[in-house]
Amino acid sequence: MRVLLLALCLSLLSACGYNDIQINDEAVKSSWAEVLNQYKRRADLVPNLVNVVKGYAEHEKEVLIKVTEARASVGSIQATPELANDPEALARFEKAQGSLSSALSRLMVISENYPQLQANANFRDLQAQLEGTENRITVARNRFIKSIETYNIGVRTFPNNLTAMVMGYKPKPSFTVENEATISNAPAVDFGSKK
Repeated sequence: MRVLLLALCLSLLSACGYNDIQINDEAVKSSWAEVLNQYKRRADLVPNLVNVVKGYAEHEKEVLIKVTEARASVGSIQATPELANDPEALARFEKAQGSLSSALSRLMVISENYPQLQANANFRDLQAQLEGTENRITVARNRFIKSIETYNIGVRTFPNNLTAMVMGYKPKPSFTVENEATISNAPAVDFGSKK
């Protein structure tokens, strides 16, 4: 009878989902670390890019200052694994990263006005690295979103939800878009002639 009771307890414990929750939680932490890694890579490239552009576009100081300020804003946020568990901190982090992305976009547009800059090998190399890093950020964020989805499904579905409730595990926040209403509308494209 004891052996049967022990076997029953072990089978119930193996089906409680605790291990699944731990595995999914580690996947979230790992994917978040990769997101931070790619953002760090971008932040490290920005000063080099700004310095190369400075030599060619001295009178574009406002854009260069905005890029530098946006990078400083990103750097001021303590990016830790716990950030992924705090919706408000995650929103601040996303906003700072969005500001840096916007400032870098303006910098790239301005650089098109300087043919000598476009011909500079250092600039082209840094621009290619930055574009590659932006792609890596997108991939890393997508993996993070998928790992959050897997984790949240795990802690919200039966029988894992019982274990999650007892152990205090809650669904984690995912990436959000600050300007969702704006990006929901298709951009207007007009190839008409200028008057």
